[in-house]
Amino acid sequence: MKKIILSGSIILGLLSFSKADAQEVIKKKGYQLTFQSNFAQLDPKLKKRLIETFFIVYPKLAKEYNPATEKNVIFSVDTAYDGVAATSDGKVTFSSNWMIKHPEDIDVVTHEVMHIVQDYGRSVGPGWLTEGIADYARYKFGIDNAGAKWALPALKPEHSYKNSYRITARFFAWIEKSKPGTIKAVNESLRDHTYHNNIWAKLTGKDLDALWSDYVNHPEI
Repeated sequence: MKKIILSGSIILGLLSFSKADAQEVIKKKGYQLTFQSNFAQLDPKLKKRLIETFFIVYPKLAKEYNPATEKNVIFSVDTAYDGVAATSDGKVTFSSNWMIKHPEDIDVVTHEVMHIVQDYGRSVGPGWLTEGIADYARYKFGIDNAGAKWALPALKPEHSYKNSYRITARFFAWIEKSKPGTIKAVNESLRDHTYHNNIWAKLTGKDLDALWSDYVNHPEI
């Protein structure tokens, strides 16, 4: 795919992966996953769970948000990468340190492969929206968020829909409760580069600020 999408507090750019000690190609359900790792201490059970998570969630994300998404994906566990995880051109790079400290966080896969499904290219949308949708997808399709102690946060006075990630994702979950299909439609507008702030009023009858005000007054999801 001719795009670069990275998640987390990471500068956009391609990430290098040097001297992969192991590579495995798995084909299933019409998709191919190439798993690379230069991390000799990677737990085989964790590797298996990461692969299983991909083949469980990626077809679901594709069906829901973008059936034309990339069919060949690369996972790379890299000891040289010091973030959490990042996605670029159909490749997800995972930090070996993150794997050591958070082996239960397999749904980092769900968030990252959603970026592949999003396929916004040179998006006209804001970054908070991209990451909020990815975390909303994790909330909706994640297979073991509870095991990672990952959950949408309770609303706090200082929160804003522009905070991104889980804070934005919770707002989206609230919108979906009364206006199902909204986030899917917004995602499609970002992918075909027709997104504009007025899409929220078109889909829900209210702009973002009015929606947020209603959310603050009645934040139950």
